[in-house]
Amino acid sequence: MIRSELLAALAKENPELRAEEVERVVDMFFEEIAQRLAQGGRVELRGFGAFSTREREARKGRNPRTGDTVDVPGKRVPYFKPGKEMRLRLNAE
Repeated sequence: MIRSELLAALAKENPELRAEEVERVVDMFFEEIAQRLAQGGRVELRGFGAFSTREREARKGRNPRTGDTVDVPGKRVPYFKPGKEMRLRLNAE
């Protein structure tokens, strides 16, 4: 599902809201998650999963074009862990 499909589905489920209002709600939702993660926090959505960040250590990498060794700095990356209900739904037979 892409963002426009999500907006269309939410607008269909909530006909009392204008398309601009639905879009604003979705934007706020994702912005709040991004802000919390940027602050080093965690976002847990019960029944769905949890978003957090993990540290990646600095490492040596290779430039694929030249084969030269390059230093890749350490960084934080987003991480998603699905909740129990989500895992059960995905693996239902």
